[in-house]
Amino acid sequence: MASKLHLETALMPDGWRQDVVVGIDHGVITSVEEPGDGTAERVSGIALPGLPNLHSHAFQRAMAGLTERRRGNEADSFWTWREAMYHFVDRLGPDDLEAIAAFAYMEMLEAGFTQVAEFHYLHHQPDGRPYDTPNEMSQRIVAAAEAAGIGLTLLPVLYRQGGFLGKPATPAQRRFLCDRDAYARLMETEVPGGATGIAPHSLRAVTLGDLGWAARTWPDRPAHIHVAEQEREVADCLAAHNRRPVDLLLDTIGSDAGRWCLVHATHADAAELGRMAEASAVAGLCPITEANLGDGLFDVPAFLARGGRLGVGSDSLIRISAADELRTLEYGQRLMHRQRNVLAEPARSTGRRLFEAALAGGARATGEERLGGIANGKRADLVVLDQHHPSLVAARDDSLLDGWLFAADNAAIKSVYRRGRVVVRDGRHIARDAIARRYAKTVAALA
Repeated sequence: MASKLHLETALMPDGWRQDVVVGIDHGVITSVEEPGDGTAERVSGIALPGLPNLHSHAFQRAMAGLTERRRGNEADSFWTWREAMYHFVDRLGPDDLEAIAAFAYMEMLEAGFTQVAEFHYLHHQPDGRPYDTPNEMSQRIVAAAEAAGIGLTLLPVLYRQGGFLGKPATPAQRRFLCDRDAYARLMETEVPGGATGIAPHSLRAVTLGDLGWAARTWPDRPAHIHVAEQEREVADCLAAHNRRPVDLLLDTIGSDAGRWCLVHATHADAAELGRMAEASAVAGLCPITEANLGDGLFDVPAFLARGGRLGVGSDSLIRISAADELRTLEYGQRLMHRQRNVLAEPARSTGRRLFEAALAGGARATGEERLGGIANGKRADLVVLDQHHPSLVAARDDSLLDGWLFAADNAAIKSVYRRGRVVVRDGRHIARDAIARRYAKTVAALA
């Protein structure tokens, strides 16, 4: 179905423009022109391309805020948080997962994300046996994305072991485990209008043989992996293989690295950052989760100076906000380097550089090259900011992005279009009431 939208103010690939009419057919932009006969639907506000969310664990949305306690005098960390997550995930069934994921995806749309890469590892029943339909849980993720109306890159996770050098998995990890045949069946899950990619969980959770097998078997798909998130992980990798994690990964996948998203890569050293940039791998940064878990800080300016690519993801979904992810990314660098506007450039403000970097890196990592701009051939995914919001009313050009990211946050989002159709109107998802009721019923039962 063809339509036209008259954008009052828009961020185009070549900068800011006023009064742009975009023609849309089957969800794709087919023309960009000056205002004509006035038949286009007028969209007041500031139109931006929708951002990709390149790393999500949807079920963890129902855990948000429930792990902010410390047990006695024991130091809390990622590893203790992981045990709490294992306890929570052991209780989730297919209906629970679908309800929670639909709610999370709805919130992502309301927060400015129009595509999500779901790093999905909850495959089996609580005792580890496959469901009667082996990809039942993957299908529930697809159904949740369709209910919310978000674009989906499904990343079934390959999880083979509990640690480096064949350490056995624990009972808490049994829902995640797949052999190669079972994983191949998961990769057959259909994602209408979306994409499927490979996701070896981490270097500690797969063998190097499994990693190479997955890369060879699906050579043209997006590829994601957790890597170098924790200092202990780096130490364990050095002990097992005498190489740091990013080096070991890149040595194993070789020239294939350009399609890979290296999630976190927090503790990559300077040499590894250089290799990542040279290989055109995307750094998948999750600033809010990395702060919540106490992971550490990725050296963004050093990576970008080498020509590196990056995107952002919501990961544990402790908070869902495109603006907050980008703001936290910059603020972390300010604390790390003791400077302001660390990621700004002479020709682009901090907000615009952050936004455009995450837009390009996210499009590449999700395997959706039609994302990433308001231009011919791009998908008509738009986020429209309210120009009357107090933080935007006096702003112009790049200051519009700065006002959204550093001051207004989600409250400035007026509407969101996915494939040219409204999914968020006046700041609310069009199906919010029904999705929220199902979510509330689910989490009440889990409690």
